[in-house]
Amino acid sequence: MRKYRLLLSFVLLFSFWALFAQFDSPKYEYRAVWLTVIENLDWPTTRIKSPSDIDRQKSELVAILDSLQALNVNCVMLQTRVRGDVIYPSAIEPFAKALTGVPGKNPGYDALAFAIDECHKRGMQLHAWIVSLPLGKEQYVRAQGKKSLVKRRPQLCCKHNGEWFMEAGEPATADYLAALVEEIVTRYDVDGIHLDYIRYPDRPSGYADGALYRRYGKGQRLADWRRANVTNIVRRVYDKVKEQKPWVRVSCAPLGKHDDLLAYSSRGWNARVTVFQDAQEWLRMGIMDALFPMLYFSGNNFYPFVRDWQEQSCGRHVAPGIGTYRLLPEYGDWDVLELKRQLLTSRAAGCVGSVMFRTRHLLDDIKGFTGVYSSIYDKPALVPPIAWCSDSVPNAPQGFAGERRGDKLRLSWRALPAVKGQPAVKYNIYSSVGEPVDIDNPRAMMDILLSDTVFAWDGYSLHDVHWAVTAVDAFGVESVAARWCERGVQRTHVLDEFALPVPCDWGMRIVLRDAVGKVLYSAPYRMSVGVRGLSPGVYVLEVVLRNGKVLERYCFSR
Repeated sequence: MRKYRLLLSFVLLFSFWALFAQFDSPKYEYRAVWLTVIENLDWPTTRIKSPSDIDRQKSELVAILDSLQALNVNCVMLQTRVRGDVIYPSAIEPFAKALTGVPGKNPGYDALAFAIDECHKRGMQLHAWIVSLPLGKEQYVRAQGKKSLVKRRPQLCCKHNGEWFMEAGEPATADYLAALVEEIVTRYDVDGIHLDYIRYPDRPSGYADGALYRRYGKGQRLADWRRANVTNIVRRVYDKVKEQKPWVRVSCAPLGKHDDLLAYSSRGWNARVTVFQDAQEWLRMGIMDALFPMLYFSGNNFYPFVRDWQEQSCGRHVAPGIGTYRLLPEYGDWDVLELKRQLLTSRAAGCVGSVMFRTRHLLDDIKGFTGVYSSIYDKPALVPPIAWCSDSVPNAPQGFAGERRGDKLRLSWRALPAVKGQPAVKYNIYSSVGEPVDIDNPRAMMDILLSDTVFAWDGYSLHDVHWAVTAVDAFGVESVAARWCERGVQRTHVLDEFALPVPCDWGMRIVLRDAVGKVLYSAPYRMSVGVRGLSPGVYVLEVVLRNGKVLERYCFSR
C-alpha cells in the first residue's frame, strides 16, 4: 500500500469565509417568499380536471416547498384570497379559478389546509396572503357570476379605470374583510395574515368616492379621510386576528417608498400620499406586526428608502420585498449583483430579512441568483418573535439528557404542557465543543422547531460536547436553555501533518468534520489540503471512497 503525505491545512480563505458568514447569518430573520396563485404564476401549473390531478397539484407544491426549504426559506406568503375569491372552502367567497380553471368550482381538496401542513412539516411558517381591495377586471368579475362580490354586495364595490375594487370609504368594507380574516384564522393554523393592496388604486385620479366623502368625511381633508379609511380597515383586521389568536402575525406589503425623504424624492410614487397608505403610522399605532415594503427599485430609489423604513419601525419588523423578476430582460435586465447588494445592505441597516417576489423567479436561478441567495442565507434562521403580543416566556424543558450507543447519540426531554388555547411549544437544539452553548449564536443551531421530544444525532463524541434545548412558543419567544454535556470518549492529538496510508482511487474524497459531525469541507482527493486557518478545536478527517464508504478516519485538534 502506497503512503501519501497529506498536509492538513485548509486555505485561509475558508476561515475568512466562516468568520464573515458568522456575522452575516443572524439567528432571527424572515427568509420569505410570495407564492403567487393568480394566473397560475407560481402555483399551480396543473389545473384540476379529474381526481388524479389533485395529486399532481399537491406534488407540485411539495416540490416547490422542498426547494425552498433547501434554500433555508422559513416563511411562505401563500396567495389565499386572489380577487374576491379564495383557495379554500369558504362560507363567504367562491373558489378561485386558479385551482381548476373554472371560477367557483370546488377542486376536491382544501389547498390551504394542505399547504399549511406541508409548510409546518418543514419548519416553515405559512402566512395567508390576502389581496384586500382589488376585485379584478370586468372579465374576471363577470366570470364569477352571481357569486361575485359585485353581485352579492354591490354597495361595497366601485369601478375605477376598468377594474373593480372594494370601496375603502364604505364602513362595511372593514367589517367584511375582518369577517373573511376571522374565517381563516379560526379554521386554520395559519401563522400570519398578510394584507396586500390595502390601499387606494394605483392611479387614484378621478376615483369616484365623492358621495361617500360627503356622507362620512366630517370636515376632514379628502387625503386625510382616505388615509383614515385604510387605517380603519387595518385596525379592524388586526383587532379581529388578535382577538382570536394573538400569536398570528399581521403584516402588509406597502408601496416601496413611504413618502418623500429630505434628500431623495419618491418621484410621485409613494405609499402615504399617492395611494393613502400610512403604513409607518400603523407601526406607531401598534396595529401591524411587520411591514414588507415592495422595494422593487435600484440605486438611490432603494437604499435611502429601505433605511427610512427601518428607522421608522418602532421596534417592530421590517423586511424589504425584493424584486427578483427585475433580473428578466423584460423587467429591467438587472445585474445579479444589484440584488445581492440590496440583501446585504438591508441586513446591515437592521432589517430582519427579506421577501422575494416571486417564488418562481427565485427557484429558476435567473442569472445564478439562487446561488447568491443561498450564499447569503447559508444557515437556517428562526422567524423573529413578536414578543410585544405576549406577556410570558415558556419554561425551559425538563429532564434533558443524552445516551450514546456507538456513533449514535439520543437526546431526550419531557414535553412541556400546552398553554390553554395556544399551539404546543416546539424545541430548538444547539451544540458546541469545549464550552457551554451560546444559544444566541446561529452557528450553534443543530435543529429547530422540533415537535418531538427526541433528537437523534449520528455523530462523534471526540471532546466535551455541550448540548442545549430550548422551548419556543407560538409567538416565537424562546425559553432559557436546558443543558447537558457529553464528555469526550476518544483522545485526540495536535497535528499539522502526518502520513496516511491511503491508496489513490478515482472518485475518492477528503471530508473534514467538526467534533459533532458537521461537514466543514469536502473535495476530491488530492495530495495537499490546508487547515492552518481553522479555529482551535477538535476535528475529524475522513478519506471517503466513491461508494460512500469511509476508508480512513483520523481525529485531530488545532
